[in-house]
Amino acid sequence: MGELIYEGKAKQLYTTAEEGILRVAYKDDATALNGERREVFAGKGIRNNEITSLIFRYLAENGVKSHFVKQLSETEQLVREVEIIPLEVVVRNVLAGSLAKRLGRSEGEVIETPIVEFYYKDDALGDPFINDDHVLFLGAASAVEIETLKQEARKIGDVLTELFSKANITLVDFKLEFGRTKDGAILLSDEISPDTCRLWDKTTNEKLDKDVFRRNIGNLITVYDEVLTRLEEVTKHV
Repeated sequence: MGELIYEGKAKQLYTTAEEGILRVAYKDDATALNGERREVFAGKGIRNNEITSLIFRYLAENGVKSHFVKQLSETEQLVREVEIIPLEVVVRNVLAGSLAKRLGRSEGEVIETPIVEFYYKDDALGDPFINDDHVLFLGAASAVEIETLKQEARKIGDVLTELFSKANITLVDFKLEFGRTKDGAILLSDEISPDTCRLWDKTTNEKLDKDVFRRNIGNLITVYDEVLTRLEEVTKHV
């Protein structure tokens, strides 16, 4: 089974018999407000693993390198071992959530040039918004790495925006995490799912992400199933 080496809000990480390869197990937990609110939804781990695996495969086909190796089971993946960079890289295509509040603007305004933001990964601090100078001061990434993170985030954003658009979904914003390999290469890591993306139906603006849990406005499993079904439909011939 391997040794449990990390457990987060939504996933567990285990060693494997192969050096440099880890096993990720997705959990059914849903959290909000930096973990202050927590519920368990049977089958959530399956949905997030299926969606993330599909997206990582699609990104690989479009030239984006990640830690993803393969889907192992309904709830598990094999991934390359990386040292996670302690930054959440958020790309915003449409004004929503905390940015709308911060700028005093209404949700739904399209951002012509996507905004890339950094948040410092520290639960005790509430994952605060920081700028490039803060990143350098904290030693979280070098100046060269900062530019790499921004470039990769924008590239991933272009690919994902097109993918979700085909599924009649607006990719409002999304969170990425990256890791360093032993040789210093930076790889997309963690997951990409309705847990980490803000997704709206292009026709109705219905929310198709974890906001249905955060705001008590829908059934999380039903919504995640809808996203998975749409993505499977538009990628089945790829």
